[in-house]
Amino acid sequence: MKELLRTNDAVRLSWLQAVLEEAGIAFLVLDSHTSIVEGSIGAIPRRLVVADADHFRASAALRRAEAEIA
Repeated sequence: MKELLRTNDAVRLSWLQAVLEEAGIAFLVLDSHTSIVEGSIGAIPRRLVVADADHFRASAALRRAEAEIA
C-alpha cells in the first residue's frame, strides 16, 4: 500500500474517496479511529492509501478531479 494523501480535512477526504470510487480504485482510510479518539483537534491526520499498482492511476484521477474544480 502507498499513501496517496494525509489530511485532517474530512470534507476533502470524503470527496477524494468519491473520486477514487468513481474511478474504480480500491482504497483504505487509515488512522480514522485514532483521529476521532484524539478529539479531532487535528493532531493525527487520516491517511488515504491505495495498492502500489494503483498509485499512479489514483494520483492521476485526483489531479484531474482537482483541476476540474479549480
